[in-house]
Amino acid sequence: MQTSHARKDLSVQFIRQPVPDADQVREVLATLKETPKRINPKYFYDEAGSRLFEKITALDEYYPTRTECHIYARFASAIAGACGTRRVVIEPGAGSCEKIRLLLNELAPACYVPSDISGAFLHDSARQLAAEYPWLQVTAIQADFSQDMALSELLPDGPRTLFYPGSTLGNFTPAQARQFLARARELVGREGNILIGLDMHKAEHILHAAYNDRKGVTARFNLNVLAHLNRSFDGSFDLAGFRHQAIYNQQARRIEMYLEATEDQECELAGQAVRVTAGERILTEYSHKYTRQSVAELAASAGLAVQQQWFDDQGWFGVFLLAPA
Repeated sequence: MQTSHARKDLSVQFIRQPVPDADQVREVLATLKETPKRINPKYFYDEAGSRLFEKITALDEYYPTRTECHIYARFASAIAGACGTRRVVIEPGAGSCEKIRLLLNELAPACYVPSDISGAFLHDSARQLAAEYPWLQVTAIQADFSQDMALSELLPDGPRTLFYPGSTLGNFTPAQARQFLARARELVGREGNILIGLDMHKAEHILHAAYNDRKGVTARFNLNVLAHLNRSFDGSFDLAGFRHQAIYNQQARRIEMYLEATEDQECELAGQAVRVTAGERILTEYSHKYTRQSVAELAASAGLAVQQQWFDDQGWFGVFLLAPA
């Protein structure tokens, strides 16, 4: 494990798990050599990308955030009763920490542990949260939870609940999702549980509109991943030579988001050549949609069982409490 760096800022403890630049470069170059080319969606979330995603969540077409938040607001007491109170609540990919706000008063955690790959954004979010909830102990960890959950020694003692909202699990392939949940099960332990928000399968026109908004915010968010690579790895992608595409794969029950090249490009990234031909697509995100049965099957494959579940009135979004089987 990498050496951790911790510091106190107001009432918040910040811990940074450094990721060697060479590891990131190898990962990005490797996925850009695959067929089709691919960029890990975690690279959406530099500071600019995180701000753009906040704008997406407020769009009329983008139903997931407001629908999920409605579930937490409506069922906060029941959710807290099922999860348990005074626990260490861990949130990978916490971003703005908005959703946990809907549960904090009911959960009354012994400690809240937000984690995010974007250190600056996490820093601002954790400081704001601590100011709003002065009774709350916050330990913020900058780390890539999609790769490393071996952080037990950094966490306070006590029973653990891992909070994973936003249907972020849907960004993984089924195999990756199973592996993530298995690691999460190990992190929370036998007495722990996992509270997870998942987007449910629904009519294609609703899904298409959510990822192809009229204002083009999702398109800017998608293109920003190339800008992030340019900034971080001395890249030369010409963003004007790509366009946003989001389609629904009915058979796989997932949104597939791409950047399609509109012209040939000879790019560089970290000193390595990357050639993209006109019409070629770079996969930037999957967003799998679920049914109650598929959630139960996925949980079981990771050694977990569904304990409780809550839905909005339309059944568009589900919140599931999982525990070791």
